[in-house]
Amino acid sequence: MSAFVDTNVLIRHLTGEPPEMATRATQFLISEDELLVVDLVIAETVYVLESFYEAPRPAIALAIRSLLAMESVVVVDAPLLLRAIDVYENDRIDFAEAYLVACAETTGTARVASFDRSIDRVASVERIEP
Repeated sequence: MSAFVDTNVLIRHLTGEPPEMATRATQFLISEDELLVVDLVIAETVYVLESFYEAPRPAIALAIRSLLAMESVVVVDAPLLLRAIDVYENDRIDFAEAYLVACAETTGTARVASFDRSIDRVASVERIEP
């Protein structure tokens, strides 16, 4: 592992802004052998693309999938993140809740304690209220 990657590097790469930093970020991402991107950074990247850049949900999902497909990018659990992105995009719930759904599915728990009713859109888990 050569380094952990911060959100700002991913955002520069994905948005191309500002151009000089974006070029450096992209070059770094493609030139290193193994870069660890933690789940929190993925969540923050989704949030920044949504809130600051106002990117549409399908574009964000595609961007995260492209990051996860990069040879240099290493994550702890790629199938979990890909499932979270799928739920985020298709069930149209916030990424944090989509991540919880994916975690509930993969652990076999299949229950999420939340007041957020958007989770009810996902048939594979049961939302319970505290």
